[in-house]
Amino acid sequence: MKPRFIDTHCHFDFPPFTGNEVSALAGAAEAGVEHIILPAVDETRFDIVLDLASQHAPLYAALGLHPIMIEHHTEAGLAELERHLANRPDKLVAIGEIGLDLYRDDPQFSRQEWFLDQQLRLAKRYDLPVLLHSRRTHDKLAMFLKRHDLPRTGVVHGFAGSLQQAERFVNLGYKIGVGGTITYPRASKTRDVMARLPLGSLLLETDAPDMPLNGWQGQPNRPERIAQVFDTLCELRSEPPQEIAAVILENTRQLFDLKI
Repeated sequence: MKPRFIDTHCHFDFPPFTGNEVSALAGAAEAGVEHIILPAVDETRFDIVLDLASQHAPLYAALGLHPIMIEHHTEAGLAELERHLANRPDKLVAIGEIGLDLYRDDPQFSRQEWFLDQQLRLAKRYDLPVLLHSRRTHDKLAMFLKRHDLPRTGVVHGFAGSLQQAERFVNLGYKIGVGGTITYPRASKTRDVMARLPLGSLLLETDAPDMPLNGWQGQPNRPERIAQVFDTLCELRSEPPQEIAAVILENTRQLFDLKI
């Protein structure tokens, strides 16, 4: 039986998908990708993401203020986020993409922390899970998550930290996003982490059009390549592929309360 997938992190509101949504979704469906969660990165994308989710049955929306866009975020944008959360559109399933990032030269980290703090408060208030971005900030992020103690938790997406860091997130009740990094043989640390974590803690994602898989460098990533991520994960783990697919699908349904 062909495995069924949910891409838990795909920026479908950017090229090459813009204007080609129907064909892109058809290509994803052929690979077994039945649903895609689409996170916003700033307030200018909120309505775009929600409109896409309302127009296309496979799409679900997440709204959030991404740390990499920190210079664009304002308190007015935060108020706009809360307005949408209060209205709770049918296909809004998470707050994201939110988090922390120390990759840039001037990360404005104190502002990042303030916006993350505010958005985690909103997640608790509106009982939604979070899609978390973390680069060079896993330990700091874990402290935030422990302090806020969200009832619905969320997923640390694009994870490439240590096993100990991953286990800390898992012990706090969070899922770990498995993406294209594991398709690179040199990514031995991340491959080992995904092989050793409990299967019940894993979700699949592409981060398309970003995070290209091995063999597709220089090309936009696509949601259908989640099948290749899955195949690699099956090579790394001891469980049969049918079990891996079924457990990850159920992990995703439960976290995002998807009635599918």
